[in-house]
Amino acid sequence: MTAKKYNLKTYSLRKRKNLVKASDFAKIHRPFAQFSEFFNCLPNILAAKGLRELVDDIVRAHRNGKQVVFAFGGHVVKSGTSPVVIDLINRGIITAIVTHGAGAIHDYEISLIGETSEDVEESIKNGSFGMSRETSGAFAAACRRGAKNNCGLGRAMGEIIWKSQNKFASQSILAAAVKQNIPAAVLAAIGTDITHAHPGLRGEDLGKSSLIDFHKVIETVKKLQHGVWINAGSAVILPEVFLKAVSAARNLGARLTDFTTANMDMIQHYRPKMNVLGRPSPKGIALTGHHEIMLPLLRAAVVTRLCRFKD
Repeated sequence: MTAKKYNLKTYSLRKRKNLVKASDFAKIHRPFAQFSEFFNCLPNILAAKGLRELVDDIVRAHRNGKQVVFAFGGHVVKSGTSPVVIDLINRGIITAIVTHGAGAIHDYEISLIGETSEDVEESIKNGSFGMSRETSGAFAAACRRGAKNNCGLGRAMGEIIWKSQNKFASQSILAAAVKQNIPAAVLAAIGTDITHAHPGLRGEDLGKSSLIDFHKVIETVKKLQHGVWINAGSAVILPEVFLKAVSAARNLGARLTDFTTANMDMIQHYRPKMNVLGRPSPKGIALTGHHEIMLPLLRAAVVTRLCRFKD
């Protein structure tokens, strides 16, 4: 049987709209060349293009005095990237930080003994998981301080770390935020953190201090126009917080029509996709990868660009 012949319409390849161009391909950087050359040699395609755009938007926001907010989950601390975040805070690039209970807990433990992240699989067997005295005591004290002084949980925890002169306080993101006097918010979800089962924690302190911080987040989001919001390593709590804060800010009259959001994580989960990159944001950038690689890369690119501008 012979194949049926069709009178197909054809066109020139040169006239077709193509999505991939050789001009966007990677270039080969010279060994031992400066970081800027390496970064410029990345392909201008897919995630590398998104990374370039995020760097550009952060640099633009910083130069124009706009917000660059870093919202982070516990794995940002556990992946060893706190110094990267702290450097960006100290340089005045990050203008506010937001985390949840786990982020604050890991940040505090690192500041106290230089270690964190217990073996849950082993300690859950005998009920010792989450029973550290120092962590629960500091968290309860921060809740009391944040509620009593109306400063919020994030600032109170940072003040405790800093003023107690914890041995590794220089590794604390919360302490760095306090020292640079930028907003630091810790948003608690009842029952999600190891500190909530301890008798020293009062619910009224936890609720009030964390609610103060949510109001801080709303005030920060109100000023997000032409700024950047980065969600790093939080799959549920912080994306939900961000969505509600955007709605409240717009309800209060904030003009939020031009800002960038980014989600940086090992997996692109549903809520960050919808509540950070999609529903509230005019421009969302998804960057998938390990924090211990992606965050140092982002920081190096931003700082290099800004140093070049200063020159």
